[in-house]
Amino acid sequence: MRNKESIWRKPMIVVLALVMALATVAAGCGDDEESSGGGGSASTEQSGGGGEAKQIALLLPESKTTRYEAQDRPLFTAKLKAECPNCELIYSNADQDASKQQQQAEAAITKGADVLVLDPVDAASAGSIVARAKQSKIPVISYDRLIADADVDYYISFDNEQVGKLQGETLVKGLGDAKGKQIVMINGSPTDSNAGMFKKGAHSVLDQSGVKIGKEYDTPDWSPDKAQSQMEQAITALGKDKIDGVYAANDGTGGGAIAAMKSAGIDPTKVPVTGQDAEVAGVQRVLAGEQYMTVYKAIKPEAEQAAQLAVAIARGEEPPSGLVNGKTNNGMKDVPSIILDPIAVTKDNIADTVIKDEFIKPADLCTGEYASACQEAGIS
Repeated sequence: MRNKESIWRKPMIVVLALVMALATVAAGCGDDEESSGGGGSASTEQSGGGGEAKQIALLLPESKTTRYEAQDRPLFTAKLKAECPNCELIYSNADQDASKQQQQAEAAITKGADVLVLDPVDAASAGSIVARAKQSKIPVISYDRLIADADVDYYISFDNEQVGKLQGETLVKGLGDAKGKQIVMINGSPTDSNAGMFKKGAHSVLDQSGVKIGKEYDTPDWSPDKAQSQMEQAITALGKDKIDGVYAANDGTGGGAIAAMKSAGIDPTKVPVTGQDAEVAGVQRVLAGEQYMTVYKAIKPEAEQAAQLAVAIARGEEPPSGLVNGKTNNGMKDVPSIILDPIAVTKDNIADTVIKDEFIKPADLCTGEYASACQEAGIS
């Protein structure tokens, strides 16, 4: 009997072991389903597709302008994480190299990006990136700079002609009686579509103001060093006592122009200089009186709304209600657009703009020689 019982007991043990193993697997499957969104938190559900991960590529153009690494990238990344916790960010910076950006875009497409958020190095040649994305049925958001003659899905930026108008209007104000005054114009990069709009907006004001444009330059790559060289050429050609003001398209080129004036013995506090981007160094020069103004473009809403838009279209959804507020023609189509308003910043309203919005921290602005100027401007 013992032998017979042994013979039956062994198969029963095997069966029981199998039943227990199957029960464990079933329990494990139930856990997996719950963690992937089968009854998870709202944030998991917001990631779409029952927790399906999406890949969103952010392709920025350069790092000479400090905003991209200091503002756009971290703000976009944080908002993307909040909107879609399990989305993957594919990030690249092209370092002002259009060919490099082409390669970065191709890598993102190959990796399986669900949407490209593209700030082009060259607004004209970037059309080939859009065409390649379309071959793979990947939507493209033209970020900050408008991609020309391409089938982009959305565009988000500021009213860039208005940026130039603000620069021109504030410069004219700084000149006092503008009629007969001579200025130098140092525009942005000729490959940047925004630079052309800044220039157009500025000219619409300056050409009617009575000022004389003694010299005008376009600045490759937005390079401060090249802007400095251009200003040196203008000083040599016009004479250091014959320049009453400088239109500089952004803070970097403005800084280059100011460096050239200082080297030539020109007091920049006597010659109003414009700027743009509200970089810390630019705002410090505004505080010190060396740069007359800058333009504050609230990058936080631009980057965050771009992330919201990217998540929505990656999921195949419509943009959040009210986000898209216009259309912009890029030469091929009227592109659905999110257009934000720029603000002129002078010493008088630094505290009420970039400081109030926490775009710049007082601790970063009010360093060393700028501490007393901050106190005078009501910044603490």
